[in-house]
Amino acid sequence: MILVVFRSRNRPDGDLEEYSRRSKRLHELVQQHPGFISIESFETPDGEEVSLELFENEESVKAWRDNPEHRDTQRWAREHFYSWYSAQVSEVIRAYDVDLMAQKETAAAS
Repeated sequence: MILVVFRSRNRPDGDLEEYSRRSKRLHELVQQHPGFISIESFETPDGEEVSLELFENEESVKAWRDNPEHRDTQRWAREHFYSWYSAQVSEVIRAYDVDLMAQKETAAAS
């Protein structure tokens, strides 16, 4: 798996309505992208936006990076919306997913 961590800060005069529209569209588009696993987005208390994206492999990440609509939105955001951004792309070495509540429910049912 490949994890993409995208962090950004907005310009004070950025068009939030347009950014929201474009962001919603990209979230819809990536859901259909081959090799896409998940995306989680949130804002930190100090206003930084963070997006955590998981893909099956590097080829899928590269294909998403090269998607024309994604490229267009990236260009628009650099020119009109972001004051700063960073991206890290990493290979996931190990992953765990443990639902502790499910284990308690199973134990209680026994």
